[in-house]
Amino acid sequence: MSAGLPIALIQTRTPATQAAALAHIEPLIRQAAAEGAKFILTPEGSNLLEQRRDRRGLAIVSERQDGVVVGLRHLAAELGVWILIGSAIVRSEHEGDDRAANRSLLIDANGGIVARYDKLHVFDVDLPNGETYRESATIRPGDGAAVADTPWGRLGMAVCYDIRFPHLFRQLAKAGACMISVPAAFTVPTGEAHWETLLRARAIETGAFVLAPAQGGTHEDGRRTWGRSTVVGPWGEVIAKLDHDEPGVLHATLDFAAVETARASVPALRHDREFTAP
Repeated sequence: MSAGLPIALIQTRTPATQAAALAHIEPLIRQAAAEGAKFILTPEGSNLLEQRRDRRGLAIVSERQDGVVVGLRHLAAELGVWILIGSAIVRSEHEGDDRAANRSLLIDANGGIVARYDKLHVFDVDLPNGETYRESATIRPGDGAAVADTPWGRLGMAVCYDIRFPHLFRQLAKAGACMISVPAAFTVPTGEAHWETLLRARAIETGAFVLAPAQGGTHEDGRRTWGRSTVVGPWGEVIAKLDHDEPGVLHATLDFAAVETARASVPALRHDREFTAP
């Protein structure tokens, strides 16, 4: 793997239709590429962020038909960059299950999809402020983890709520990931309390770069998301961060020698021991 990878995280406030979502995100990706990014990452729900079930159900289509997925594949090829669609809400195509998939898609510089990951952990919670989420009602959880090869090193793929499950990140690191993506649409209460702490913890535990593009602000369906897209280095240091909820582009450069240094300094990935559970 090579040092000095210029990346960009795209922070969005995704609208409630795919056509509007593509119009929203495309200029930000073009800006990121024009400013030198070779790998560009977008947030969770980049194609559709809609909780109203009547509208959501009508909007969800297959991966092949989704306007944002198709549009960003063409854009990657046009610009000659790799794009991670942090996630697209698409039909899961599992017989007998009409729930959608919350699917992360890695696109190469030719516009090809080289890796897919369906979010493993779905967010079912009743928050103290009265907000209630039942992601499992509409999203089918994935069945496996994913690590993908890129020209710069291996990418481990996660989505949002996955950040709370450190064993997943450990397995991604052990499978060779030097960078781990965590596209998100974090709620405001949990984002304010936990977002940066969790990102830094996962980076420290894995000795990997953690790349976290986020949704931010108040969406058309009334949902509020935290924003604060963040890049964390393998020693747990925040390399770059947006300090707001507004749409924008966050640039960083990844020096992968830092991964080797961090893992040599604290070789915890080699020190697992089997033990008896209580």
